[in-house]
Amino acid sequence: MRRISQYAALLLYLVFLAFPLIWMLSTSLKTPQEMASLNPAWIPREPTLANYADAFGEQDLVGAGLRSLIVAVASSFLTVTVALPAAYALARYRGVLKRIALGWVLVSQVFPFILIIIPLFMVMRELDLVNSLTGLVAVHVTFTLPFALWMLQGYVRSVPRELEEAAAVDGAGRMRAIAAVVAPLLAPGVVATLLFSFISSWNEFLFALVVLKDPDVMTLPLTLVRFTGPEGVARLGPLAAASLVATIPSLIFFAIIQRRLRSGLMAGAVKG
Repeated sequence: MRRISQYAALLLYLVFLAFPLIWMLSTSLKTPQEMASLNPAWIPREPTLANYADAFGEQDLVGAGLRSLIVAVASSFLTVTVALPAAYALARYRGVLKRIALGWVLVSQVFPFILIIIPLFMVMRELDLVNSLTGLVAVHVTFTLPFALWMLQGYVRSVPRELEEAAAVDGAGRMRAIAAVVAPLLAPGVVATLLFSFISSWNEFLFALVVLKDPDVMTLPLTLVRFTGPEGVARLGPLAAASLVATIPSLIFFAIIQRRLRSGLMAGAVKG
C-alpha cells in the first residue's frame, strides 16, 4: 500500500505538471466556435490545424525562435563561463571579501528587476546596445549570474578538499587538480546551471521588451504578445499553437541533458 500510494502521488504530480501542455494542445486544435463554447471539452470535436497555419502565417515564429535560441545558448554558456571560476573562489577561499561577495549576491536577488529598467535602458543606449541581440545577451547574463554563482558555489563546496589535497600529494598543481579532479565532479552542477540559465533566458520577457524595439530582432516571447489585439483580446487558437511550439526547444534541451541531471554529484569520486 505504501508503494501504491507513492506511485499515486507521483502520478497526480505528473498530471499537475502536464495540465498546461495538455490544455494548450487541446486549445490549439479547436475551432473558434468550439473555443467559445460554454462547455469546453478536453478532446476537440472537430480537430483542425488552422491555428498553426495562422500562427506561422501571421508572425515570423521560426525567425523569432532562432533568435531566442541564439540568445539563450549564448547567455547560458557565458553565464557558466563567468560564474564557475568565481564560484570556485568563493567556495575555497575564506576571508572578509568572500562574505561581502556572498552578501552582495543575496542582496542583489532581493530587489525586483523592475527597479533597474530605466537605468538599464539608459546604460544600454549609451553603449549603443539597444535593439540588438548582443545587448540582450549581456542583460540576461547580468541578471542570471548571481543565482548561477550561488548554485555553483554550493556544488563546489560539496566536493571534499581532501580530493584536491590527494592530487597535490601525487604531484599535481592546483590548476591540474581542478581540471582533473574537481571539474568532472562539477558536471551535474554545471549542467543544472546551464539548464536554469537557458530556460530563464528563453522565457524572459521584461528585459527583451525594453531592449528590443524592431520586430525583425524580437525574440519569441515578444512575438507571442502580438497575437493579442489592440483591445487586449487574445486570439486563443493561434496563441495556444504558438505557445506550444515555443515550449518544444526547452523540452528537447531538458531531454538531452536529463541523464546528466540525474547523475550523482559525487559519482566520479568513487571510480577507479
